[in-house]
Amino acid sequence: MTSNYLTLDIRRLIMKLFSVEEANALLPTVRPILRALQHSHQRVRRFAAGAQHAAEGAKLGGGGMADGSRYLATLLNLTERIGELEALGIQLKDIERGLIDFPSLREGRVVLLCWYLGEGDQIAYWHETDAGFAGRQPLYDSPNK
Repeated sequence: MTSNYLTLDIRRLIMKLFSVEEANALLPTVRPILRALQHSHQRVRRFAAGAQHAAEGAKLGGGGMADGSRYLATLLNLTERIGELEALGIQLKDIERGLIDFPSLREGRVVLLCWYLGEGDQIAYWHETDAGFAGRQPLYDSPNK
């Protein structure tokens, strides 16, 4: 007898870990995804007032939104781009900045390789999983020290 009330997808429990070289190799793939994501995000923001108005009207039994189908298509595009990053194992942190993290191992523990759109062709920073952007540290010591 099997229990169907709890289905566990083991793939969701496994985190992809990237070497610095693997993460750097993905940057050319990631850049256009992030640009498309930013573009969709900007379009969604332009629809915000109309969407809010439609939501308020729906509460009163009305509804509908001018350009509602374009708004929906933009939301779907935004969701698809986020899904592309997630499928690669990349964590999206900030759409507007194009900030992403690549889980990685450093000295035997999981850390995040940190990069944002426009930062360069190589990942140069990492941070602890609980530190965030403000806790970024250089991957390599500067030879000018």
